Amino acid sequence: MAKLYFHYSTMNAGKSTLLLQASYNYRERGMQTLLLTAAMDDRAGPGRIGSRIGISETATTFTPATDLLALIADQGADCACIFVDEAQFLTKAQVWQLARVADDLHLPVMCYGLRVDFRGQLFPGSQALLAWADDLREVRTICHCGRKATMVVRQDEHGTVLREGAQVQIGGNETYVSLCRRHWREATGEPI
Repeated sequence: MAKLYFHYSTMNAGKSTLLLQASYNYRERGMQTLLLTAAMDDRAGPGRIGSRIGISETATTFTPATDLLALIADQGADCACIFVDEAQFLTKAQVWQLARVADDLHLPVMCYGLRVDFRGQLFPGSQALLAWADDLREVRTICHCGRKATMVVRQDEHGTVLREGAQVQIGGNETYVSLCRRHWREATGEPI
């Protein structure tokens, strides 16, 4: 039975690395995969999923207007598994479409993404995945103190922690730092 999976974490936990490794394992056994990523995140290049450790792969991009059920029915019919990077950028409707891919097309769908933004708020795609996914898996990373990091702060170019701004701002290590809740509270002054 195919399932909808959500692998979630903060920044710099290795989600994209795990996605690329899992896809490689399928392909190594002669099975096809379909990789999807948000068009707005082009840090690894347009239509690429990249990892901080230097591996990357070409992917099909999606926008909020993309009908993922139709796209997968068309492009992923011969695939053994569908992989979605930057799943926090999915719309609720797209998460439901991915659930239908698992239920109706009988294809496993592995989503990888952030759980919360720099303000400690759920992303819409993550909220829907937490509600509707068949299997939730936390990918762990650590805070500078050694505790599990569950939050992330956004910093400006001078290292000042930002408490306000748009929910989505594409960036990497130069912009975001993963922290445990205690250090996130200290860094942000508890804005919630």
